Amino acid sequence: MRRSPSPLVAALVITMAGHAAHAADPVPSAPLPSDRPDHLVLHTEKSDYIRREVMIPMRDSIKLHTVILIPKGATHAPLLLTRTPYDADELTSYGASAKLIGALDGYDNADDAIVAAGYIRVVQDVRGKYNSEGGYVMNPPLHGTTLNPSATDDSTDCWDTIDWLVKNVPQSNGRVATIGISYDGFTTLMSLVDPHPALKAAVPMNPMVDGWVGDDWFHRGAFRQLGSINYIYEQEATAKNDEKFWTDHYDDYDAFIEAGPGDAVARDHGTDQLGFYRKIRQHPAYDDFWQQQAMDKILARRKLTVPTLLVHSLWDQEDIYGAIAVYKALKQADPDNPNLYLSIGPWHHGQAIDDGSTLGPLHFDSDASLYWRRHVLRPFLDHFLRDDAPAMNVARVTAFETGTNHWQHLSIWPAGCDKGCTLAPQKLYLQPAQKLGFSPASATKPAFASYVSDPGKPVPFVSRPIHILADGEGPQWVPWLVSDQRDPGTRPDVLTFETDRLTAPVKLAGEPVANLIATISGTDIDFVVKLIDVYPDVVAQQAALGGYQLMVSADILRGRYRNSLSNPQPVPAGQAQTYRFALPTVNHVFLPGHRIMVQIQSSWFPLYDRNPQTYVDNIFDARMEDYQSAKVDVAETGDGGSFIELPRVNSP
Repeated sequence: MRRSPSPLVAALVITMAGHAAHAADPVPSAPLPSDRPDHLVLHTEKSDYIRREVMIPMRDSIKLHTVILIPKGATHAPLLLTRTPYDADELTSYGASAKLIGALDGYDNADDAIVAAGYIRVVQDVRGKYNSEGGYVMNPPLHGTTLNPSATDDSTDCWDTIDWLVKNVPQSNGRVATIGISYDGFTTLMSLVDPHPALKAAVPMNPMVDGWVGDDWFHRGAFRQLGSINYIYEQEATAKNDEKFWTDHYDDYDAFIEAGPGDAVARDHGTDQLGFYRKIRQHPAYDDFWQQQAMDKILARRKLTVPTLLVHSLWDQEDIYGAIAVYKALKQADPDNPNLYLSIGPWHHGQAIDDGSTLGPLHFDSDASLYWRRHVLRPFLDHFLRDDAPAMNVARVTAFETGTNHWQHLSIWPAGCDKGCTLAPQKLYLQPAQKLGFSPASATKPAFASYVSDPGKPVPFVSRPIHILADGEGPQWVPWLVSDQRDPGTRPDVLTFETDRLTAPVKLAGEPVANLIATISGTDIDFVVKLIDVYPDVVAQQAALGGYQLMVSADILRGRYRNSLSNPQPVPAGQAQTYRFALPTVNHVFLPGHRIMVQIQSSWFPLYDRNPQTYVDNIFDARMEDYQSAKVDVAETGDGGSFIELPRVNSP
């Protein structure tokens, strides 16, 4: 969803551009200007760097536009490569400056991790985007497969690029690292599929990994229409993103409601004519199309031979699934692999390279991003890229604990702490009278909490008016996962359960798991479950946090996938069913005086499409008459009641 990076993003020349994509029909690229040379060198006597523009040939003779920024006087310098669909020229030309630091971002903090390191920065347009030749396929699947019978993909293009760089950039020491956020995090992961011998490190940050289970396009079957429809429109329609998505409503909620059933907004704008969107419509379930492209599964089948630092953001509004999924898959495949590292920060998507002292109303007591860049990223890269391999004191897992606001240095994730801690999952039960407790409520007969879900009046995912289609990554989109949940809690179609005020801290590390026992009157349903930290009524020196309801972890499940992600089944009306699914990773302490809250609802609109609540084969084709209200009964009591399984950390 992101279209242009913030200034500090350019300092790293890692695009924070949001939604990664998956395979689509090739879109012809715009022709290169006839007067563009294959090799261009730009510098003046006053500049402190040399800018080279090169068309690097791939194994199939397609040439990719590549910008190389070389600090003057550099010798034996490492190469830092980012492959992007977001315009290499723009990402390396922020300021009209003779200084490299000005060209990259226009700020003068020479102590920052990458700018001060003296690396040679390389940024390349992927196939078919901006000034690169070829046809654009969003996140092309691995070559030589049924989904991609060609001989190329992002792994081969990266291999060919690195091979050219180490042979044709004499100022380098022949050591290369790949680095990138989101889509560029995907291309970074692809560099690990068949790594070039010169690839010595990789830093995938908030990478797009699995677009169906929990990243950009779906979350367990619920389509993330806001952000996907408009992003695909701009990204695929032209090579240079010349076509801009339009809207005739200020409030996106109204735009999607008034458009009508199914994916009417996509049809109204022409997004449905684009190759990748057609693939989304054709594959609403977790079939081979998605499973063959899931990067966690792909990499788990290969030995990780390159030191890799995965970066995860606890409040990533776009790709909250991917980094942790890759870490889990690689750890399970090879528990003792010395090349696997993980960082977890208190950030939104890409905030690790922006100011990290605040997120929405939260203050972290220091700049968590600057600390991470100086004490994790820079030492990691220097250790593996420098000729003299300086010593590195970077833990296998570096995790920021929210609530207490401090960094942890761990040997494995999840752990909570390195010595003396134990992880013991603990059930937090829904109880009558909107209560939560660590033991099930006893009752002579089952009790239920009920609501009516009306797809004609879905629950907004942020307070209205919602102005994201036109505003992009503005003040609503970036921090929405930390938005106050008091408004939805006032709606009759949102269930709210709450503990008493805590008298001792409750420390969590890992994935909470929702386990709902529910009966519905319809034949399909969505469940949104939110784990919330309720602040005291008065917070010293932060009045705006008084009573604040902070989402710590939240996600959605489409009911038809309750038993199988790949084989949807109607929900039997009037029969109790189990809906069990993991929520995103947390590393949080609920402090004394706070409360733990759980909210349950059946829509999160218009971020996710509406479930008609009447089973249809493909919700993209739903008709207006399919949308019906449904009564939802969630079991509260006894051993058959609903609960959230918390990843509880017990300290010594």
